[in-house]
Amino acid sequence: MRLRHGLFALLAASLFTTTTALAQTPLKLAYALSTSSHYGAGADAFAASIEDGGQYKIEAFPNSALGGEREVIEGLQLGTIDLAIVSTGATLNFVPKTGVFDIPFLFRDLSHARAVLDGEIGQELLAEFPKRGLVALAWGEQGFRHLTNNSRPVVTPSDAKGLKIRTTENPIHIAAFREMGVLATPMAWPEVATALQQGTIDGQENPLSVIVSAKLPQLQKYLSLTSHVYGPALVLMSPMVFDGLSEEEKNRFLKAGHDAAQAMRGYVDNIEQSGVESVKADGMQVNAVDHAAFAQAVEPVYPQYYKQFGQELVESIRNTP
Repeated sequence: MRLRHGLFALLAASLFTTTTALAQTPLKLAYALSTSSHYGAGADAFAASIEDGGQYKIEAFPNSALGGEREVIEGLQLGTIDLAIVSTGATLNFVPKTGVFDIPFLFRDLSHARAVLDGEIGQELLAEFPKRGLVALAWGEQGFRHLTNNSRPVVTPSDAKGLKIRTTENPIHIAAFREMGVLATPMAWPEVATALQQGTIDGQENPLSVIVSAKLPQLQKYLSLTSHVYGPALVLMSPMVFDGLSEEEKNRFLKAGHDAAQAMRGYVDNIEQSGVESVKADGMQVNAVDHAAFAQAVEPVYPQYYKQFGQELVESIRNTP
């Protein structure tokens, strides 16, 4: 009799576990980089936060498995993708004002950039996304972008002239590079490794977090610490999912977005310390640059940025303490 009761209890527990698992709502989360990247850190933190409670299950799709960033954002609008971590290089095509953060030499350092994103300016821009069929949960981070190439060390703007450099499909970046005489070559991220291997392009520019996680020292000889652009990231959600949630559930997703953002910032803080030594150990030559000369070289483009985003906005970002 005891054996039968034991079997019934075991069966009931098994059915309960199965029912609980079936009740979980699966959500697709897409991002362009590897699981060992800052995006991966953000995705893991998001999953840990939102899965606490058992109602949701995050299915991560790293390495552009669901397409490039533009396709992923379109998937969010259509509801075929639920969540994504993306760069502002992609959101520029959907919420143009986010491009203001991509202006070269706009931010002094990481603390300055974070103060702007966490403050009124950053939060007002997050509120623009629902107008374009997207929900922005939080600002994440990539860090400051640097230049890599296979041709020569770059220390001054003149060293960069004539280099064919992959950029994001971001006219703000492209205008600055062209001002320096760089042959800016917009290209989707999944195509970059092949283009570097084949010599179609000389180099690329990305934060240390990407340079390390994408194993670019295997493909590039020279790293120049230009810090030319700060790279935010965004944790986005499909309104097809978000709009159907209760206020309590919406707050849970907003918290998970915040947790993802904090994890990305922690990753960047760590990689800024360890990344340079890591790529040196992998054989890259690392060069400090004449930062003031680079900033001066792109200054002629600033009137274009003032016209595009408004001088008041650009200067208010610059002057944020």
